[in-house]
Amino acid sequence: MTFNDDDLKKAFRQQEIPPPDTNRREEAIRKATELFMQKKGMAEKKRQGSSFIVRLMGKILELVTPSTGEPIMTTRRLATIGIAVLALGFALSTPLFMRPHKATDLATEPTAPEQVATLTTPGEPTPTAEPGPPAAAQNEIQKLEEAMSRSADKRRPLAEAKGKELFAREDRVAEAEVAASAPAPPPAVAFKSLAPKKMRPGRPLMADHATLGQAGEEGTGYYRDSGRDVFEKTTPNPVKLATEEPVSTFSIDVDTASYAFVRRQLNNGVLPQKNAVRIEELINYFDYDYAVPRDRSKPFAPTVAVYPSPWNKGTKLLHIGIKGYELPGKEKPRANLVFLIDVSGSMNSPDKLPLLKNSLALLVDTLAPEDTVAIVVYAGAAGAVLDPTPVKEKGKILAALDRLQAGGSTAGGAGIKLAYSLAEANFQKKAVNRVILATDGDFNVGITNQEELKSYIERERQTGISLSVLGFGQGNYNDALMQALAQNGNGNAAYIDSLNEARKVLVDEASATLFTIAKDVKIQVEFNPAMVHDYRLIGYETRLLNREDFNNDQVDAGEVGAGHTVTALYEITPVGSSAKLIDELRYREETAKKPAATKSSEYAFVKIRYKLPDSDSSLLITKPVDHAAEFAEFAAVPVELRFAAAVAGFGQLLRNAPYTGDFGYDQVLAIGQEARGKDAFGYRSEFLNLVRLAKSARRM
Repeated sequence: MTFNDDDLKKAFRQQEIPPPDTNRREEAIRKATELFMQKKGMAEKKRQGSSFIVRLMGKILELVTPSTGEPIMTTRRLATIGIAVLALGFALSTPLFMRPHKATDLATEPTAPEQVATLTTPGEPTPTAEPGPPAAAQNEIQKLEEAMSRSADKRRPLAEAKGKELFAREDRVAEAEVAASAPAPPPAVAFKSLAPKKMRPGRPLMADHATLGQAGEEGTGYYRDSGRDVFEKTTPNPVKLATEEPVSTFSIDVDTASYAFVRRQLNNGVLPQKNAVRIEELINYFDYDYAVPRDRSKPFAPTVAVYPSPWNKGTKLLHIGIKGYELPGKEKPRANLVFLIDVSGSMNSPDKLPLLKNSLALLVDTLAPEDTVAIVVYAGAAGAVLDPTPVKEKGKILAALDRLQAGGSTAGGAGIKLAYSLAEANFQKKAVNRVILATDGDFNVGITNQEELKSYIERERQTGISLSVLGFGQGNYNDALMQALAQNGNGNAAYIDSLNEARKVLVDEASATLFTIAKDVKIQVEFNPAMVHDYRLIGYETRLLNREDFNNDQVDAGEVGAGHTVTALYEITPVGSSAKLIDELRYREETAKKPAATKSSEYAFVKIRYKLPDSDSSLLITKPVDHAAEFAEFAAVPVELRFAAAVAGFGQLLRNAPYTGDFGYDQVLAIGQEARGKDAFGYRSEFLNLVRLAKSARRM
């Protein structure tokens, strides 16, 4: 018997279709469930502090498998799986290190290295891939997923909302667990608010800033910045005709911050930006053997000289130098000091707050037992951490310094106000009342306007409280602000780039830093047109004064500390020299061209006006500059003066000034080596090394 196709179809239609094999279906689901449980067990080992991807997989397993191990393949669960797969694909397409991290508050203890979450626990072997389910189970799972995908799409919005809620809850739990496991921070410094002229401590202020920005492991977690150093823009002083502008007036400057910053840049292998180079501060960094006055009533005696310029034939240098009276130990007044310390986040660097604390500790060691020290700090707010304390309780002062930590923003204006209030509350009429501000100058909270700060400090200096500034760090160093504050606060400014520099400023030169012997010191030079065709002042661009300011006692000027040396150099072109840079005018009257013939032997007349520390009326010192002060050959010039000329030439080269001709670093080295003289502390030898570094340094 044969069958055709129709017969076969009829026979098949008459047969009963057997029901689905329930056992096989349950077996496939059981094996799939076992696979999910295995994956869940692996994920649970890494859930603590794990990344988003691992927590996502763990949540998927929780959704599809209850605690009893029975599968619940509902439409809601499968919809969540679909959404999770999409999220997982996006996360895997992004490098792990690019995932955003939640910013932490600087006022809290930073996460220790062992608290950082990783996908693999150190020392734990990487899990190997589990074998896949049998083919039959895979087919059954595929059929189930296809059958339910349509209803899953309808429930997708609800699943998305539920997934977001679950992930947010997981984040909160993980953060709480990390916080609970973090080590306890060190004891915080107790900050106290201080009302003006009152010493009663109030409620704690900014206590959370006492442990800011701790680095944890050495060399990690420090603040780093670059390219934000701020210097006042200056242009080299121009050449002036003696017949048109015979008088030059300026305020003295005893600051040394520029030299230390230049040294740091050169030691880093780069040339400093030209605005960072203030030539007068480079020259005045060094001590010179000028004449010393006999007593405090006349705090200094001028030294003047004229000698050939080492960089231009046909010109000469007019050298003016003064040296302050050295106070004997018995004449030193008491000191009432307030350390105003920046503990903001930008100070969290080894060359900032740690160096600052060590530097001020050196200063404390130089003070007398009856001197007093108070400490005010500022970050996002300001607070007093130490009331005025006699130095005989040195341990208490050093302990307060040692406990300071860095972090937060920089409310420098608030700190300055609080420091002045504290100094005024402990004011001592016969003592040195001084606020010492130690900062990188990066003020960004509260009073940040430079003119407003200057005005406030100008008003406060009338109370007899002066302000000195110690600068730290680089990258965000605001030199312009600190110079303005020191100049208006009747103080000085120094830059501390190392502990050696701290020792120089705060130990070796402590008397000059703390004890003022003359204030509002101004220099005015009148040039004789019969002898001098033209002149230019080297440096002091930020200290120029009007001619009428010299006799006006209301105009502020620089201070000279005990033992300070101040040097000023003019380059002059004698009448008849071929080196003159300015030609005579064709249509000028002949009578105006010819100056008076009187006092024709004098190059210039130097006047110095100053006030004693406890006086508001100025006194005058005068000195003519004539042939008696002239040296015909540069080699015959005293070594002190020649070394100053070498430093002046070096500064002009760093600024790329247009007045030095073919003069170069080799000539600076030759002059400096021959004129090194006595160099007890090695500062002049260090200068020669900086000149060598400048020859090979790259430009910024």
